[in-house]
Amino acid sequence: MKHALLFCALSVLFFFLIAAIPVNDKAVREKAAQIHKSILTIDTHCDTPMRLVRGNWDVGVYHDPKERKAGKIDLPRMKQGGLDAEFFAVFLGQGPRTPEDIQEVRKKADDIFNAIKQMCQKYSDTIELALNPDDAYRLEKEGKLACYIGMENGYPVGTDLDYVQRYFDMGARYITLCHTRNNDICDSSTDPKGPEFHGLSDFGEKVVAEMNRLGMIVDISHVSDETFYDVIKITKAPIMASHSDTRALCDNPRNLTDDMIKALAENGGVLQMCLLSGYVKKPKPNPEREAALEELWQKYGKWDEIKSDSVRNIVRKEYYAIREKYPEKRATVKDLVDHIDHVVQLVGIDYVGIGTDFDGGGGLADCNDVSEMGNITLELVRRGYSEDDIRKIWGGNFMRVFRRVQEVAKELNRK
Repeated sequence: MKHALLFCALSVLFFFLIAAIPVNDKAVREKAAQIHKSILTIDTHCDTPMRLVRGNWDVGVYHDPKERKAGKIDLPRMKQGGLDAEFFAVFLGQGPRTPEDIQEVRKKADDIFNAIKQMCQKYSDTIELALNPDDAYRLEKEGKLACYIGMENGYPVGTDLDYVQRYFDMGARYITLCHTRNNDICDSSTDPKGPEFHGLSDFGEKVVAEMNRLGMIVDISHVSDETFYDVIKITKAPIMASHSDTRALCDNPRNLTDDMIKALAENGGVLQMCLLSGYVKKPKPNPEREAALEELWQKYGKWDEIKSDSVRNIVRKEYYAIREKYPEKRATVKDLVDHIDHVVQLVGIDYVGIGTDFDGGGGLADCNDVSEMGNITLELVRRGYSEDDIRKIWGGNFMRVFRRVQEVAKELNRK
């Protein structure tokens, strides 16, 4: 009898323990979904406009993320993933810096600006161009998406300071000072030739000052460490890294060291976590893939060196074919949130956000496109982050920087 009662008791206890697991997980998921829906969510960097200018891809149509040509962001999937505001990048790969090349890249920049604005005009019921922090909150209440513009690479500025004002007037609210190669503004973190100015050029210092005056956010993703510290030294306003991670967890020159993160926090800036797998977690060696890619670059030249759009289309197809043939094991949302944890433990909750780099290489195993953005919120809830914390990470911290940059501009223009 005692054995029978004990068996019954253990059976009941086992039942309740097993039953509690899915109930608890369900509760966590429901809490995460509620938080994700209630807060303003901002992604500070995507390269989707590259698709817009090709003319054969419609951002207003749902694309099955399983399809290669789907891209990472379209308007229906933004709604599905609960992303309220996106910084669409005017991306220009670095090329030669002759007057003729600068003129050509300026035309390309204009084309991208126009494509972004045409998107907003065509789908005006869904998305609207935003210029200030308040615009995103207003549009969220109206049930619309907010389209901000950032410029990735100051290459089109050339050495003409007036172009900083011009791009601001066209709607850009940040400039990533450089890309994968040095330009006339500063040194890049990844130029194989090494430093040219050992930080900002003399002209680059004027660019930072002009951005401060205009109320334009200085973006230090892609810049060299020396450039970073030069910017920190002279800027009058907070800065940001629109899509970078922490070097302590993934040793890549595109990521920030702990000392850089501390300096960024002292500046009042923000580090927006990038979802590009190779910046989140050091990839395991994949010699066949690396050999195939090296053969591709040997055949056509590096991406930034290819000037012909038709050749770029060919390279793009071959590149994705190689990635499919030799897939890499990608980092996960848990790996990404490890970076968030690191920043929070190092300098506090107020200096971290999200900048996916979707359509520019960004994508994790379990957050591969904008429809899966809620998975980041879910992991944050699982780790005990409060709703206020998550609100800061998903946009509050960035908006603080954005507002302060505009306040500094007003102060500078009053002097």
